[in-house]
Amino acid sequence: MANLGRRGFVAACGTLGAGALPYRAIAKALTATPADDLSAVDPELRPLAETFLKQREAGPPLSLANLAQARAAGLQNAPAALPDVPYLSKRIPVPDNPPGKGGEVTVYVINSTPGASRPAILHVHGGGFISGSPLSDLRRLQQLAHDLRLTIVSVDYDLAPEARYQRSIEQNYAALKWTYDHAADLGIDRQRIAVLGGSAGGGHAAILAIVARDRGEVPLCFQCLIYPMLDDRTGTTRHPAAPIGKLIWTEDNNRLGWSSFLGQQPGGPTVPAVPVPARCRDLRGLPPTFIGVGSIDLFVDEDIDYARRLIDAGVPTQLVVVPGAYHGFEELVPQARISQRFTQMLEASLKTAFKEAGDK
Repeated sequence: MANLGRRGFVAACGTLGAGALPYRAIAKALTATPADDLSAVDPELRPLAETFLKQREAGPPLSLANLAQARAAGLQNAPAALPDVPYLSKRIPVPDNPPGKGGEVTVYVINSTPGASRPAILHVHGGGFISGSPLSDLRRLQQLAHDLRLTIVSVDYDLAPEARYQRSIEQNYAALKWTYDHAADLGIDRQRIAVLGGSAGGGHAAILAIVARDRGEVPLCFQCLIYPMLDDRTGTTRHPAAPIGKLIWTEDNNRLGWSSFLGQQPGGPTVPAVPVPARCRDLRGLPPTFIGVGSIDLFVDEDIDYARRLIDAGVPTQLVVVPGAYHGFEELVPQARISQRFTQMLEASLKTAFKEAGDK
């Protein structure tokens, strides 16, 4: 498993400037902060990091001005779906709550087996709240669903800044509620539904777990958060020291994503708690949790803090901090030993969660 949606983001940004080196897109999302010292980066991850740094001046950084181009390129570079793992897309209703936020949203149902009673994942894609699509993640989700013998429902929520957090949160919750309500038709065990996401998708999954707890309609057995984007204050009022956050997803990117999502400047005292998991005061009653993040990922401090707060709130929590890993490492360099170990731990956490939920 990887940062779901990250490769699509990489490919998307790659069209914004010249150059033919692999993963050139990421370089253009880097700040001009000197980061030539890669001694903190895991040796197997360094070649790709070097490529990023060499190409960081090759084109304009990601911005609202070139966002549409980046999104389109991301979809064009999506890997082909697996032919032997079924999936379908479906439009489902979104309640008009709050008024004006209803309508419909598309979900992708992967590896559904009517008549079975299998675990399920409600997946939310990444992309900094401003890009990404389930289609970019489809092949990876198919593989995960096949390997773990489960069903995945991935929601194609509306992106910021065209849609603020109020709409995407309601769309994601509608997808979760639809999955729960149609569990029998989809071959899903209602007691074994988890949420999963990477980066901004991890932030959305964390939001979804809080909303589900507060509304009391859908019992989640697990939340799996891959380097989740949890705190709007990172890069605004809180600035991690180098080498944290100098590769792949930077403070500039983070401010763009959060301001687009919130509809206001991030980091200030007027930012609401609902769309920012780190601002949620009470984490009691949330489902058992896996959080995985690299030690030089921009989100490492906020992810560690969130894990600590979950533990303090009595939530069973597994925190994995991968030495020398930057944002999206296990997808960008899947052959690296730390990537393979991380993926194994992530999948093991899902298997354990589903087994324990089934034993209750």
